[in-house]
Amino acid sequence: MQPYCPKSPRPLLDRRELLVAAAASIATPAAVVHAKGRKMHARRIPSSGEAMPIVGFGTWQTFDIGTEASERAARRQVLEVLFEAGGRMIDSSPMYGRSEAVVGDLLAAMGARDQAFLATKVWTTGEKAGLAQMRTSSDRFRSPVVDLMQIHNLVDWRTHLGSLRAGKEAGRYRYIGITHYTVPALDDLARILETEPLDFVQMGYSLATRAAERRLLRVAEARGVAVIANQPFDSGTMFRKVKGKPLPPWAAEIECTSWAQVMLKYLIGDPAVTCVIPGTARPNHARDNILAGLGTIPDAGQRRRMAAAWDAL
Repeated sequence: MQPYCPKSPRPLLDRRELLVAAAASIATPAAVVHAKGRKMHARRIPSSGEAMPIVGFGTWQTFDIGTEASERAARRQVLEVLFEAGGRMIDSSPMYGRSEAVVGDLLAAMGARDQAFLATKVWTTGEKAGLAQMRTSSDRFRSPVVDLMQIHNLVDWRTHLGSLRAGKEAGRYRYIGITHYTVPALDDLARILETEPLDFVQMGYSLATRAAERRLLRVAEARGVAVIANQPFDSGTMFRKVKGKPLPPWAAEIECTSWAQVMLKYLIGDPAVTCVIPGTARPNHARDNILAGLGTIPDAGQRRRMAAAWDAL
């Protein structure tokens, strides 16, 4: 039986309303910003020094689609937005239904495999099942080499860690890592990083859920482990909290023209964070997310103000 991973509810708020409201709330030239022609910030992957653009995309729910041409076209546009701004990270998992195969199909059609940094996960129990699942993921991506193979939600992690190391040594995976999405798992992730050499850790982290700051981010920083922040919008629930609220005046100081950019830039402001991976199926949302990787990055003082302002909402 597959391990159960509960899904968070889909966002109840149409983010288009927030984009319109945010644009109207900042009456300055900085409110009109376009990603075209600008490359996003990048951070180094500590274990290799390779530069990683700081905003990527997750595929949970958003790329789990069929063969409908209009749906495929929208996801292709999302990837085009990512690549146009210099982004690379695309994160998926066998748990995400057809997402891996959709990504693989689109990259093949676009001739864009070399522009992508493909990350996926092993999500099963037992060595044999794990190896088979990882081969299937590679086939779905249409790529003999997966850039990052991760152990999803720590499922049977001790067994799979040996397989990941062997796969990296054989050249099937360029990097290896571990993931989880819940707050209770953060200490487990930190303990593993303290004892096991890994390239990446991925966890839930948002302006609303900052528990990773207590220990895990600092352990990753000290151990030289790259950090991927997932659920940066808490599965969309954060947009309900800001519905109808104008952006604070200080948002212009860090070149934010939407609440989504505020949420993402807070995470980007932590030097331990290598890449954030918001998920979307809409090209306009993708463009909005990408803008968080451009321009001013908030410093420690600005981040404290952002956290205080969020808590006061």
